[in-house]
Amino acid sequence: MRYFIKTPWWLKKIYPDRLWHINTNEKIIYLTFDDGPHPVATPFVLDELKKFNAKATFFCIGKNVVDYSVIYQRILNEGHCTGNHTQNHLNGWKTNKRAYLADVTEASKHIHSNLFRPPYGKITSLQAKGIGAAMNNKYSKIVMWDVLSGDFDNSLSKEKCLDNVITKTKPGSILVFHDSEKAFPILSYVLPEYLKFFSKSGYIFSKIDMQDENNGHKV
Repeated sequence: MRYFIKTPWWLKKIYPDRLWHINTNEKIIYLTFDDGPHPVATPFVLDELKKFNAKATFFCIGKNVVDYSVIYQRILNEGHCTGNHTQNHLNGWKTNKRAYLADVTEASKHIHSNLFRPPYGKITSLQAKGIGAAMNNKYSKIVMWDVLSGDFDNSLSKEKCLDNVITKTKPGSILVFHDSEKAFPILSYVLPEYLKFFSKSGYIFSKIDMQDENNGHKV
């Protein structure tokens, strides 16, 4: 399985309009969790975050929000942000534009957010241009990542996963974990240790809730 743990600079340059990290010199990390809500993984994540007074952003699949609406509401009630991750976890490279954007629109009925993350990080340029209209939010923002944990990779040991995310994280990093059944065996080990390590190092964990300095709207 091939993927970048640390997003290379040149990829960020190719798609500069997408959010890859937050520019800051402060000790702030932006944790994100994809693919939930999940009946086991998401409550676990929320419990761990609470121990460290950590906030995060959950990119949710619309059908999972429908199935686990109580857990979704808990995410919101505990002060975290949510984002649209499509209704059915579509791969943009394997889906035509019309079907993809319709799926995003369906998810937006259940996930009220201006943040969008494409499943697998795969989205075409034409699809990307239509995200704002699909979400009925002209201030929508496509959020990518700076560090990919690889918690979904069953060939990766939990110890190596932890080492990867600790060594690659920098101030302002946007880090991806997955609150899913597939990732849970690694996530359940790595997340508590990660939170503990960076909390002791003086970092805080924040949700993605940016403001456009020019017009005051969230981006």
